[in-house]
Amino acid sequence: MDRLEPLDALFVEAEDEDKNTSMAIASIAVFEGPAPSHEEVLALVADRLPLVPRYHQKLRAVPFRLGRPVWVDDPAIDLGYHVRRTAVPEPGGDQQLTDLTARVMSRRLDRDRPLWEYWVVEGLDRDRWALISKVHHCMVDGISGADMYRVLLAPLPEPAQPAADLPAGESPSALSLIAEAVADMVQLPVRSARLLSEAMADPGSAMQQAAAVARAFARFAPSLWPAANSSLSGNIGQQRRYTLARASLDDIKTIKRELGGTVNDVVLAAISSGFRALLLDRGEQPQPHEVPSLVPVSVRAPGDEGRPGNQVSATVADLPVHIPDPVERFAAVRVELDSLKASNEAMIGQLLAALGRYSPYPLASWLVRRAFSLHQREIVTVTTNVPGPRQPLYWMGRRLEEIIPYVPIASTVRTGISIFSYGGSVTFGITGDYAANPDLDVLARGIEHGVSELLLAAELHMAA
Repeated sequence: MDRLEPLDALFVEAEDEDKNTSMAIASIAVFEGPAPSHEEVLALVADRLPLVPRYHQKLRAVPFRLGRPVWVDDPAIDLGYHVRRTAVPEPGGDQQLTDLTARVMSRRLDRDRPLWEYWVVEGLDRDRWALISKVHHCMVDGISGADMYRVLLAPLPEPAQPAADLPAGESPSALSLIAEAVADMVQLPVRSARLLSEAMADPGSAMQQAAAVARAFARFAPSLWPAANSSLSGNIGQQRRYTLARASLDDIKTIKRELGGTVNDVVLAAISSGFRALLLDRGEQPQPHEVPSLVPVSVRAPGDEGRPGNQVSATVADLPVHIPDPVERFAAVRVELDSLKASNEAMIGQLLAALGRYSPYPLASWLVRRAFSLHQREIVTVTTNVPGPRQPLYWMGRRLEEIIPYVPIASTVRTGISIFSYGGSVTFGITGDYAANPDLDVLARGIEHGVSELLLAAELHMAA
């Protein structure tokens, strides 16, 4: 029986607690035209489906929440339900595509079916079409979600080899789910004792790890204070807005080379510029500790990229929106991220996920639901950066032009930004609560302007 990992179960619990939250992630793949027929798409998805087992499985909850939900095969999967087709109105540009994406992502996935949908979108300008891939966060994180494109797409225009069918398993009974959940709880003291025994066998290593965790908690503690009041945080509704920004990967690398830091430093500095522009446009003076951002960190081991589920931890980065000068703002981002790396703050997320394996699920479930019901304001946004493939990809002979990512928002987090690189371009997918963000494009243009400001500084540095 394939049970959800503790971190994967957290996304299910978060959605159960808040009726205004959908924990589906997504991406928009834009292709050169013409669009394939609906029959061609259905045939290709049916052919590749055996390579992604989660796509023909659905969740089964354990009665009385005695254990984490389990994955069971869906013997009657209906591809006609999961693969959909629509079109955008003229002129078929970015605005029409992102408006459609916002509507698609505002609705939750059906828990009685496998937790994914594909939307083939016709009517894009310049003879293009798109594929919106929508999947629940309990199935994939950003890295494994990107890897699924390697299953569906190919580095050459020629069609991929057909995949072998997977045998369907039997669906467990409610009684067997309860029995296994109870057995798992009975085994908790045994697992805890084994963990303690391993620590006692190597006390030096255990002490070093405990000290590292203590340092990480000391660095993390200020993040627990509520952020400064602003329009960026507050209750959210069910509906979403969505927009995008773009940048050249070469430009970002030029900034990195001339001004120092990493690609992620440049990206977060540009996002800081975007939030500063948004606050100023709303008549609010940006303050320190106004935009703490959750920054997911992949903990996937090399060679483990294709494994489903979430293998991430997270840190909290304080975006320096109060600094007016773009170069000084970039320097502040570098200092913040270097401090986070030195403190190993991401260890806290890994530790909490590990504790989920040694805690009774009813207790862990209650704690997650309670945390969401309190509507804390320690996090104002989420910024996730996923590197994508560098080489061109194709689907049924159509070249993939770009991939635009989507990250969900929840609780009192009114905006989220996901960054994806493909080829020589970087795209920023920007999610916002519908009612709270009628001006979401100000954030997008502010991000693009932030990159332009840093590029100008880099060019002046080269010329000096």
